[in-house]
Order: sequence, then C-alpha cells, then structure tokens
Amino acid sequence: MLAAWPDPGLPAPPYWAPHLAAPAGTEDIAAAAATYWGRRGLHTDPSQTATAAGGEALLLAVLTAIGGDAVVLARPAAAWHTVPGRMLGRRTLRVQTPAEGGGAPDPFALLETVRRAREEGADPRALVLSAADDPTGTVTPPEPLHEVCEAATEAGLLLVSDETYSDTVRHGVVLLSPAEILPDRTVVLTDLGASLVPPAWPTAIARFPSTDQGARLRTEALAAVVALPEPVAAAAAYALGEPEDVRAYTDAAKRLHAAVGAAAHQAVTGSGALCRPPECGFQLYADLASLGTERDAAGVEEWLTRRLGRPVPGGHRFGDDPSAPRVRIDVGPLCGAGEEQRRAALRAEDPVAVPHVAAALRELGEALSALSDG
Repeated sequence: MLAAWPDPGLPAPPYWAPHLAAPAGTEDIAAAAATYWGRRGLHTDPSQTATAAGGEALLLAVLTAIGGDAVVLARPAAAWHTVPGRMLGRRTLRVQTPAEGGGAPDPFALLETVRRAREEGADPRALVLSAADDPTGTVTPPEPLHEVCEAATEAGLLLVSDETYSDTVRHGVVLLSPAEILPDRTVVLTDLGASLVPPAWPTAIARFPSTDQGARLRTEALAAVVALPEPVAAAAAYALGEPEDVRAYTDAAKRLHAAVGAAAHQAVTGSGALCRPPECGFQLYADLASLGTERDAAGVEEWLTRRLGRPVPGGHRFGDDPSAPRVRIDVGPLCGAGEEQRRAALRAEDPVAVPHVAAALRELGEALSALSDG
C-alpha cells in the first residue's frame, strides 16, 4: 500500500519534543487554533474550533455531521479525501478540475454532476476541495475559486476546505480560502503534518462557521472524534502560536521545498514529460504520455516505484483516469533518506547543490527518460 500523503522530507522540528511534556488542555489548543486562523484573516472564536488525530479522522467527523449519502470530490484529489466517505458508505461523485490548477472542480461540471446525481435519487450535501492541492502541488486562482463557490451555493452544498498545504504556498502565489468567500457555508480543515507538526504525530484542526448551523455541525463532529492526547495537544498548541523558532523552521522548510521542487520540475519537464510548476506543498503531478510509454497509471507507478526505490503513486490513487500515465512525484525523498541528510538539506543555502540532493534529482531525470524503454 503506497503512502497516501506526500513525504515532506524534513527532519523533526526542534521545538516539538520539548513541548510534548508541557501541560495543555482542550481550551489551550482551541485558543491557539483560533489565533492561528486570525493571523490569516479568518476571525475565529475558540468555540468554532475542533481537533482530532489527523485529517482523515476529522473529515470523517465533519462528513458524519453534514449527513447525506454522497460526497463530491475533485478529480484528481488527495487520496485520503475518499476514505471517510467510503467508511460512511457514501457514494463518491468526482468532478474534473480545470486546467488553471488547484483542487477546486470545474463549476459547470459541478452543477451538472450534482443535478444528475439528485435525479438518480442521491443526496449530496458536501463538496470537499483544496485550493492548495495534493496531488498536483498547484493553487486554484481567485477567480475560478469564486466561481466554484458560487456553483456550490447554487447546488446547495456545504464546502469542506482542506487547507493542509496553505502554509506551504510559494512566494507571489495568491491563495484564497473559500471561508473568505462563503464564511457561512465553509468548514476549514487543516492537517498540521504538512508544516507545523511531525507527520508521525497525526494532528488536525477544523474551523466551523459562526452560525447556528456551524455550531450544530461542530457539536456533532466533536461527538464523533477522540480528543488529542494532552502531550500532543500541548506541543500542537505551541506550534500553532508560531513563535520565532517555529517560524524559522517553517520558513526554512518552505525555501527548501521551493528550491528542490523547482529543480524536480525541471528534471521532469527536461525528460519530455508534462508537468505544471509547483506552487505549494512538496509534490509534483506529471503526465508521462508524451514520453511514449504504453503503461497506464498503475503501470508507471509500479515501474517508477521499483526503479527509484520509493513510492511514486499513480493518478488512479487520486481518482484520476486510470488509463492515463500520470503520477505524483514527492519532493521530500529527494531531500535525504535520514535525519542527518534532511537536516543538511534544510540548512543549506543552496539545497539543490547538496550532493545527495543533486544525485537524487539526477536519478529522477534518468528514470523518467528511461521509462519508454524500461
């Protein structure tokens, strides 16, 4: 089973372990989450927040509270977006994303998909989208995001905005939250493993609308989750406060991913494959059809995973066309295989010039160039 989440390729944050032993409770992390969103332009009261051990658990709780028998997802979308709906026995309705990028579906296709589903007796109530996207590493521009929010309103859908990668957006890229556009209809969900918390300690936060409906959804969602262990809540509350040591770590991580992501994109396109430049996260989404391969998504996944010795998930893992040879290429593994190598890459002024990073980039390009003959 390939990992659903892209690997950030980072050493453990130096602030994490010392704060696992600090005392903190539910109120502390709720207040920290509220101020975290407030710094990002979303005024939030602690009573609007919820936490859980990871994004899947929290999305499961949110979808349980929203109800219905179908969930609308983008195509492609993060692999973990499908898990909660499947656990609830709900139908998945896929809507293709437009060429502009990001994880928000085409608004006209969204309306048509929902209309047909309801004609067939389905009851979709939620659209899960991600403007800063996994698997593509791209960002939905403001205008298309406004359009899909308008379409969701017309279709009577609540939005669940996965903002896991919002803090990884590259300098100069404009990112809006659907909660800025539709504050009364949007639940924001952020898995902190992409930036603030080590992925080995699943931690996620949610922000509900400041409406009666939002309060009801939060109450019902909280009834469906297990509270974070106190040590994890303490360390997460500290990270959400973003003091100087946390900002230094996340800023360095963003610089690392921007540099290595740009170099990986160059290696991918240099082989002749098609790939949009990464704008967030630590992943690329490459279309390998132009390399002349006759393999499908599962075939290129198997070949590249074996050749590179690390997971290279095919597009079928993300709800994409299984016949299309598309893959997600994680940037993190290029940064090193262990703590020492990853720490060296994070600290380097020019991480692409670090010998083990340069070698990994070269290996990636060679593997893609050899795909049509392999």
